[in-house]
Amino acid sequence: MIKADKIWLDGKLVAFEDAKVHTLTHALHYGVGVFEGIRAYRGADGRPAVFRLREHVQRLFDSAHIVLMEIPYSVEQLEQACIETLKANKLDAGYIRPLAFFGSGSMGVGAMNPVQVMVAAWTWGAYL
Repeated sequence: MIKADKIWLDGKLVAFEDAKVHTLTHALHYGVGVFEGIRAYRGADGRPAVFRLREHVQRLFDSAHIVLMEIPYSVEQLEQACIETLKANKLDAGYIRPLAFFGSGSMGVGAMNPVQVMVAAWTWGAYL
């Protein structure tokens, strides 16, 4: 089971158990969302080192562009959100998952609802 202390949701860190979206969120019904999987490793100095953070966040924005999604934050703001989330969960190594998705509002495949963004970070061993 995944557990963390905090999740960055729409611009602020919230308690893990308070990070919620509505059941009529567009992404749940139509599957329109974009994400990245980013690793942070414990550096030789004991501090976390995030692997290619800029490239991952830029790819998130590129993916959003493909599905006509405008992320309401800058690349720099999401990079900072990733770092803040890692720190808030007291991790010197782990997995970071930024996710952008169309939130609730209208229904229909072409509905252009507000974009919501979250960043989670947790300890996760080898993926394969």
